[in-house]
Amino acid sequence: MTRRVVRIAMNGVTGRMGYRQHLVRSILAIREQGGLDLGNGDVLWPEPVLVGRREHALKALAERHGLDPAAVSCDLDAVLADESIDIYFDAQVTSAREAAIRKAIAAGKHVYTEKPTATGLEGALELARLARDAGIKHGVVQDKLFLPGLLKLKRLIDGGFFGRILSVRGEFGYWVFEGDWQQAQRPSWNYRAEDGGGIVVDMFPHWEYVLHELFGPVRTVQAVTATHIPQRWDEHGKPYQATADDAAYGIFQLEGGVVAQINSSWTVRVNRDELVEFQVDGTEGSAVAGLRTCRVQHRSVTPKPVWNPDLPVTEAFRDQWQEVPDNEEFDNGFKAQWELFLRHVVLDEPYTWDLLAGARGVQLAELGLASAAEGRRLDVPELSL
Repeated sequence: MTRRVVRIAMNGVTGRMGYRQHLVRSILAIREQGGLDLGNGDVLWPEPVLVGRREHALKALAERHGLDPAAVSCDLDAVLADESIDIYFDAQVTSAREAAIRKAIAAGKHVYTEKPTATGLEGALELARLARDAGIKHGVVQDKLFLPGLLKLKRLIDGGFFGRILSVRGEFGYWVFEGDWQQAQRPSWNYRAEDGGGIVVDMFPHWEYVLHELFGPVRTVQAVTATHIPQRWDEHGKPYQATADDAAYGIFQLEGGVVAQINSSWTVRVNRDELVEFQVDGTEGSAVAGLRTCRVQHRSVTPKPVWNPDLPVTEAFRDQWQEVPDNEEFDNGFKAQWELFLRHVVLDEPYTWDLLAGARGVQLAELGLASAAEGRRLDVPELSL
């Protein structure tokens, strides 16, 4: 058995997602399992190089997890100039991402990145063109496709459970504290448009790939946005004006006729089983999928409710749904996609979630904001390079 070392420059791992999901639960988890079995007698061994702005924080992470203390840097240019670096990964704030990825592409590194890939569509498309012309491998994190609940939902779709799919209803969000009397669960830049914040920019790229991969490409978007909480308090307890949207209500028409309606909000108190849920209704059956669970109701066992406001409800509607079994073990979704991308880089196996797919997410967010500003439905043109 041969160990094949792949060195990965990981930029932004001091942030919540970069640290928890990408470093700890993906790259370090792959190392803890002995590496990634490539199936040909070789094992891929990821070697992270931690990149960021705060050297002391990077060194603390390296020490905490037993990594090489010398494999940390605040000099991205020097890291990218290192010929031993194979992959550049970006989990920085959105406003810093595009320039860093451009540098990585110019240095000939394979690129794997969080989304959105850029602050605007033209920048996102330009990254895809640059990567194509450079001949590098490139991928964009589309983690929700690998959630157990959505994997079960895809199993139902592929098995023809729904018949003809009619509609998709999505509910996402939770109450993010303002920061005055309880600390906010999200960083303050998320609520400043000038810093790349806003729930449309954050969540519409997710909805694009979920809808595209499971139900069909988005062809039109109509959105209403709101900044429901106009003042918040930052990490230092100082008040600031929230200039970005904290809630978005979108209707998406998909190729083939499916209508999707998705509400996204950081100003909603949760009264559902999971923080995100999608209800799919079809001629033969319906399903409600969350992060981990999925429940179904087939046409043959659908009850026959009758509207009568004069009487109390006599049926427990939630009890009339059936749980979809796991039938397999589900790994962490971020780790599962990392493994696919690493196999793509090393073995040239197929991989579809590239920078052009990332540009579609940026496009939908841009058009969603334009739709809200103009008060009308907008077409979503098909992208090409």
